[in-house]
This record gives sequence, structure tokens and C-alpha cells, in this order.
Amino acid sequence: MKNSATIIVLILAICLFSCSTKTEQGITVVSTEEIETLKDLNNVQLVDVRTPVEYQSGHLFNSQNIDYNSPTFEADISKLDKEKPVILYCQKGGRSAKCAEIMLKAGFKKIYDLKGGYSEWEHTDLKVNL
Repeated sequence: MKNSATIIVLILAICLFSCSTKTEQGITVVSTEEIETLKDLNNVQLVDVRTPVEYQSGHLFNSQNIDYNSPTFEADISKLDKEKPVILYCQKGGRSAKCAEIMLKAGFKKIYDLKGGYSEWEHTDLKVNL
């Protein structure tokens, strides 16, 4: 039964990724529905690049806050595992897109950027894991 669930999740992920928007090699812009599937995969690093105040007002479950505007931003990002997939989001998508570019140049292999950011996710029915 567990193997069947894993296979279903993988099939869904493959189907969803085929609809994703590639912006550059290594960066994929994904929808809120795709984020929900990606969050369930093993070894995914979920990163909220908003300010601590924004993060405290609400965030995706199991995300870590690395403030894009922080003077220690690049040092904080470098502590993440470059071999594991990273899901990025901010409030509307601007900061996470910039962060994705920085991470790509830093050698991260697979980067997902939430289209529309937290605002888009907040207005869906997928808020179960908040």
C-alpha cells in the first residue's frame, strides 16, 4: 500500500512538472498545486525569503525563513544543500525569482519558484498545511 502511494505521488509530480514553466536550466516556476506535491517529496528544502515579520504573519508548514533583504542572505543560503531540491517563495514572486537566480549561480541543482508567491497560495484551498 505504501509503495502504491509513493508511485501515485511520483506520477502526479511528473505530470505536474510537465506543465511547469521553465525559466532557465535549473529553475522551474511552479503553481500552488505543484508546490503541494513537491512538499511531499523527500529531501525538499522549503525556503521563505520574506522578512521575519512577514514570515511570522503566516508561512508554509515546515518552511525556513531566510530573509532576502538580510545582510547575511548569501551566507544563509550557502548553508543549504546544493544537491537537494529547493522550493522558494516570497510574498508575490519577485524576491524568490531573484533568489533563484542567485542560487543557480551558486551551483544549486534544482530550484522551484512558487508563481505568485505566498499571496497566490494563501488564496487557494490548499492551506491545510499552514
